[in-house]
Amino acid sequence: MRTPVHVLGFSGSLRKASNNSGLLRAARKVLPDEMTLELFDLSVVPLFNGDIDAIDPPEGVKAFKSRIATADALLIATPEYNFSIPGVLKNALDWASRPPKESPLSGKPLAIMGAGGMMGTVRAQIALRQMAGFLNLLTLNRPEVLVTRAWEKFDAEGNLKDEATLQQIGDLLKALDTWTRRLRVPLDDIPQGAVSSHPVSVN
Repeated sequence: MRTPVHVLGFSGSLRKASNNSGLLRAARKVLPDEMTLELFDLSVVPLFNGDIDAIDPPEGVKAFKSRIATADALLIATPEYNFSIPGVLKNALDWASRPPKESPLSGKPLAIMGAGGMMGTVRAQIALRQMAGFLNLLTLNRPEVLVTRAWEKFDAEGNLKDEATLQQIGDLLKALDTWTRRLRVPLDDIPQGAVSSHPVSVN
């Protein structure tokens, strides 16, 4: 029996009937063998404040960073707001990037998916991949899950009802499983200085 892969998933939307949160719920139906998926609600993460971060981060931030640290990989479902990722997602990643040399994000495998309009969050995913590169997240390139015309593929409660999209999510999770296992190395093998020294400004 192989060592399980534990994935932490979170959505860039706080809306109760969010389609992107629905993608994460659907992912639980198509998990590969020996993979687990824990979901985290970003509503407990307040707006980033460097003064608070320097003294004692809020409990929601501590919980978020702890879950990231214990996960083998991350799965982010992002909407697209104004050609980019939502503020709630950017804010959470800013918190998790601190302190610079101890960020639990660094070296963590990541898979991205998103549901939106005619372009299926493609611009938001590009923006997130750019940010992920700076944070030293190890992003899976393919397959891409870009769910177009989301209003046709989810019910009023944000539950996925499209089998083709469910299959795409399953393929993404299989690839994430393979990617994570390929990247697994002892911590002692990670070169010193591999983590960026200034992930987010505190100005």
